[in-house]
Amino acid sequence: MSSTVTRRLTPADLALVAAFAALIAVCALLPALKVGAGLVPITLQTFAVLLTGALLGPWRGFLSVCLYVAVGAAGMPVFSGGAAGLAVLQGPTAGYLVGFPFAAALCGLLVGRLLPRRATRVGVPLVLVAGLTSSALFIHTFGMAGLVWRADMTWSQAWNVDKVFWIGDVIKNVCMAVVATAVHRAFPDLLPRRPRRAGRPAPATA
Repeated sequence: MSSTVTRRLTPADLALVAAFAALIAVCALLPALKVGAGLVPITLQTFAVLLTGALLGPWRGFLSVCLYVAVGAAGMPVFSGGAAGLAVLQGPTAGYLVGFPFAAALCGLLVGRLLPRRATRVGVPLVLVAGLTSSALFIHTFGMAGLVWRADMTWSQAWNVDKVFWIGDVIKNVCMAVVATAVHRAFPDLLPRRPRRAGRPAPATA
């Protein structure tokens, strides 16, 4: 019999998925700051997306962000600036939206791997690295790909648009790391525990 156990979503998991999808929507609807060419506004979306992954873990975080994107695509005005509909997913910002669920999943995976094995006093730097890595690999990369595809830009032009957001992204990730670490310190069982390998004793506690 396989030792791998498939973890099913409980009613509490589903409630968290829905609640964090709503949090992302609220952060997206807060006033945005447009810079550069004005194609991509600076919002708190990325803060909420990465916080969702950091707090819920890879699977629930991925589902929560997918729910947010699906609700917006279905016509609810939850995207930045109150935008909605499939047209948003066909515009120049589509790549950023597509990258959100994957960034949340990777951030949740990295936080789940790092935090349980480290002292809480170094939690903020670890979560910060997880957030920045996830943002760089998926949000920025997919975002630039969307600009190249939908805005007829070269990769160099897309980078010139995207690089403006890095300072704000670092600040938002610092805030995310502080909040996520504080929440995990208060609720240490929020992330699903990985199964312990057979034959490996549990760590001693005082």
